[in-house]
Amino acid sequence: MHVLVLALQGTFDLGLSALLDTLGTANELASAMDAPTAAINVTLVGVRRRVHTAQGFRVPLAATAITRHPDAVLLPALGAKTPSTLAERLTHRDVADAGGVLREWSQGGAWIGAACTGTFVLADSTLLDGHDATTSWWLAPLFRQRYSDIELDESRMLVTSGAAALAHIDLALGLIRRQSPALAALTANYLLIEPRVSQASFIIPDHLTHSDPLVERFELWARRRLAQGFSLSDAARSAGTSERTLARRLRTVLGKSPLSYFQDLRVERAVHLLQTSNTSVDRIASEIGYSDGVTLRTLLRRKLGRGVREIRSRHR
Repeated sequence: MHVLVLALQGTFDLGLSALLDTLGTANELASAMDAPTAAINVTLVGVRRRVHTAQGFRVPLAATAITRHPDAVLLPALGAKTPSTLAERLTHRDVADAGGVLREWSQGGAWIGAACTGTFVLADSTLLDGHDATTSWWLAPLFRQRYSDIELDESRMLVTSGAAALAHIDLALGLIRRQSPALAALTANYLLIEPRVSQASFIIPDHLTHSDPLVERFELWARRRLAQGFSLSDAARSAGTSERTLARRLRTVLGKSPLSYFQDLRVERAVHLLQTSNTSVDRIASEIGYSDGVTLRTLLRRKLGRGVREIRSRHR
């Protein structure tokens, strides 16, 4: 398999290293398997002759024009860490140039994947239009604002619909899995990577709401009302808007309904209590508005993919 890693100026050092080290580990392990798989040949490429990482290290690159057509292309994150700096970075000419070569490679049948802020470069190329995608949870409001033709699900770690957009190690393992699921599993074990299909347990809800004053007002109302239950009319009245406007704004900013976000806040509160107290599950359930612990256990399993015992054991 011929894989290109496309590095742009200011590429995120940790992300670039994670891709290269994960693929390198897989190559070393492949020869030791009972049924050896073909090597993954990795080439670092760029749309500029010289590229430095966000920490100032020069990246040894091959020019995109002289590389043979790839089977897959991976795009690590940019070093921009806030929505405003990322939006400014995306205006640079090399992003548009990267979009051009990504479209060319995609038309030739290459599998394209990007991670974290790199998903914005991929989205700018239009290759994600009409597809599902994911990105780092804290970038979700900006992603929805910029790319209305892409169905975003920021709770997922991996999406493979036409193109991929996910976290760096998950991106590399996803590519390896396309060649050999057994090799991907072995590589994950060597790197101590646990199976994880969701970002839900990492998401900080109030970080997202601060991007919009109306959504922030709804959040404040919801946090005070977890035990009493949800009422859309009460929520809209407290936020100073109509029910329709509130629902539309949450859909735009968070990609979910007011009730769904209300449930997310309940989960957040329940996880906090499970990790910081010995309070029974039934008592915690009543504190966030559920009649019994069974309902809460079901909700946690559905939202986080983990049970009460696992949530508590990880923080004891």
